[in-house]
Amino acid sequence: MQFMNQSFGGIASNLFSVKQSIAEAARAAKRNPDEIRLIAVSKTHSHEAVAAAIEAGHQDFGESTTQEALAKISRLANPSITWHFIGHLQTNKAKFIPGNFSWLHSLDSLELARRLSRRAQELSANLNILIEVNVTGDPKKHGVSPESLLDFVEKFSKENLPALSLRGLMTIGPYEAPEQERCRCFARLRELRDTCRERFALPGFTELSMGMSGDYPEAIKEGATMVRVGTAIFGERDYLRK
Repeated sequence: MQFMNQSFGGIASNLFSVKQSIAEAARAAKRNPDEIRLIAVSKTHSHEAVAAAIEAGHQDFGESTTQEALAKISRLANPSITWHFIGHLQTNKAKFIPGNFSWLHSLDSLELARRLSRRAQELSANLNILIEVNVTGDPKKHGVSPESLLDFVEKFSKENLPALSLRGLMTIGPYEAPEQERCRCFARLRELRDTCRERFALPGFTELSMGMSGDYPEAIKEGATMVRVGTAIFGERDYLRK
């Protein structure tokens, strides 16, 4: 897919193209395109770029560092935006998530969950949580291993974390892998979600955040409910301004 990255004016066109591609992938998989939420990954791009996407009608944005994200959230101050924190989150940064973000895609420890819950309760806020799973087993990636996921969900369920809503799983697919391998990894995450949902009676455990600019069609084929797309919308990472 061709996309523009030389001006903010190209963002609306890129968004349209990505949404059309998502719809095509959904129809090919005999799915309803409305089941799939597009997270526009705005990390490393300026608040002007985000504003251009908002002007084009988009509302879901993903960030991966608290410092950069909080500056954008403050400058844009738009209540219609849903912010998703998609990067690895250190426990000492947990205090910045509730009240600023509606979703965290990268939970990988119980201590982080406890800190998020305490802060969310202080603010009377609710935070939707996805557990990050390292399906590929890549040592450079974060996340809970597939083998330890059930134990993690069981322990999470026994914690007193009323401000957190456990909604599903997230993963990052294999880099530069054949389509068959990408599909296998995404299918594995879907199977893990279904197993957790059934075993622990979690009716709201429905989300699968998987697929990025280079592999979201395969993720949609295997059941993604959220895709995280940055480059195909905003272009290369050259928009960020002070």
